[in-house]
Amino acid sequence: MDKSLEKTLAKWLKSQQSACGIYLKLAILCGLLNGVAIIGQAYCIAQILQGVIMAELAVNQLMPYFIGVATLLIARAGLAYGRERFSFEAGKRLRQDIRQAVLNKLVALGPAFIKGKPAGAWASIVLEQVEDLHDFYSKYMPQMMLAAFIPLCILVVVFPLNWAAGLVLLATAPLIPMFMILVGMGAADANRKNFTALSRLSGHFMDRLQGLTTIKLFNRGEAEVTQIHQASEDFRSRTMSVLRLAFLSSAVLEFFAALSIAVLAVYFGFSYLHHLDFGHYGLGISLFTGMFVLILAPEFYQPLRDLGTHYHAKAQAIGAAESLVELLDYPLTHTAAQSGDEMIDLRQVDIVANNLRVMSSDGQCLLGPVSFQIKAGQHVAVVGASGAGKTSLLQALLGFLPYKGELLINGKPFNTISMTHWRRHLAWLGQDPQLFHGTIAENVALGRADLSESAIMDLLEKAHLADFVQQHPQGLHSMISDQSSGVSVGQAQRIALARALSQQASVFMLDEPTASLDEQSANAVMDSLSQAITDNTAIMVTHKLEELTSFDSIIVLDKGLLIEQGNYTSLMATQGKFYQLIQQEANV
Repeated sequence: MDKSLEKTLAKWLKSQQSACGIYLKLAILCGLLNGVAIIGQAYCIAQILQGVIMAELAVNQLMPYFIGVATLLIARAGLAYGRERFSFEAGKRLRQDIRQAVLNKLVALGPAFIKGKPAGAWASIVLEQVEDLHDFYSKYMPQMMLAAFIPLCILVVVFPLNWAAGLVLLATAPLIPMFMILVGMGAADANRKNFTALSRLSGHFMDRLQGLTTIKLFNRGEAEVTQIHQASEDFRSRTMSVLRLAFLSSAVLEFFAALSIAVLAVYFGFSYLHHLDFGHYGLGISLFTGMFVLILAPEFYQPLRDLGTHYHAKAQAIGAAESLVELLDYPLTHTAAQSGDEMIDLRQVDIVANNLRVMSSDGQCLLGPVSFQIKAGQHVAVVGASGAGKTSLLQALLGFLPYKGELLINGKPFNTISMTHWRRHLAWLGQDPQLFHGTIAENVALGRADLSESAIMDLLEKAHLADFVQQHPQGLHSMISDQSSGVSVGQAQRIALARALSQQASVFMLDEPTASLDEQSANAVMDSLSQAITDNTAIMVTHKLEELTSFDSIIVLDKGLLIEQGNYTSLMATQGKFYQLIQQEANV
């Protein structure tokens, strides 16, 4: 990974710590108090050993130190518990904040952007990569403070007792972070590649799972198993490379910490044997001094070793942050119409486009320039061959794709109108309706508490699905599983139609609403739509041209351009592109 990018990501990670609230500071405070308790405990133990071995004092004379050891032991347990709890809460709040920001961004970017990646890739970002930020805030960041404070406190109490021991600690301390950094230099890049492999595997597996029926019908099961095995093997090898770095880092840190403690032990051992005579300011080295320093020596290196243990959390977080930052910083102007804050009267909607060009997120022109007018209450069909730009036009009118040129809603520029206000007056029905795990009533109401069961049943009646619901033993409370399991395609479409009818919208946006239905279901859906849109503006994309005789206007697109516009009769009379499409449909 480029160093400048790594620094940028690390800076972004630190800038997000405000989401942890006070819990991060409380976790650090518990760690700092625990460090002070460690020094106090070492002092009491060294005094007990000095009194028992050298001064031959009675146990009752040393009782204050025994009480001090017990009290500090209980205090350290409480502080360790508090630190873990506060750390976890800090990481949890951060994850909730980041995940909410990601979901809000995906909602703002809209379906036109989301469809650019497999569903599994988005699941990896929202779930796996956000989760991998937890240890950075709950463990690494608090440990950064403790790794600086606790060794400094120990040096402050050791140097007045023995400057030689203090120098050994001071000289060997930088070795641990130095080798930690050297070993961990490639960890962020390894984690980034690991996340890429995981995202690829997740997307691949979910796409194959959704298309399992098609795979079995075309006898492609063994080939897909082989591809999944290859993707899994790639992910396994990348994961093992990350683990190798983590284990190597731990081994190096343990080696240098053990070596440094051994140097101190040798120094005090030879001093007690009178082979070394320096470092004690001329006062000699007592048993208290030696035991106090040797007890503190492991604690001196422990925060640095813990930092090394948690250093992989930083590399893991940086690897996870790359795609998160890329998503969160993605300009909305590249994927959606700029939203204003103007609230206009949308009870009747008139749409005018002048030299309108619909753009993709990478700046390519998907449609246009086109010019047309849709008057309030008109029913307009948009037709053309696949790739002509029909869905792109709808996506722009929904506010999910940017545009150039002039687009007016009731005489007001589209980009000055509040998108939230605009979408409240829209009803959307596509060719692949999304039903969620829940009851039929929940799928129709979609979180609206103001819809009673009788109102929902009226909507289902309009969608020609009331008979099916009434015949079901559980009625409105019958469950729909993931991927619309439990209902047919036609029933799912009519549930989505009932949901659209509940909007009481001014404009109906319909994208191939009968494309995947049999003739009977398609006729039922179109009958319901005809009744619902009687007094409303409606724009429908369709390939079924025989349904358009009653539409007020038909817009014919070809290769991103508007080439014909008129009603069914006039377009058939001119025998242009629309006439050719009718003939092609008749010959199929």
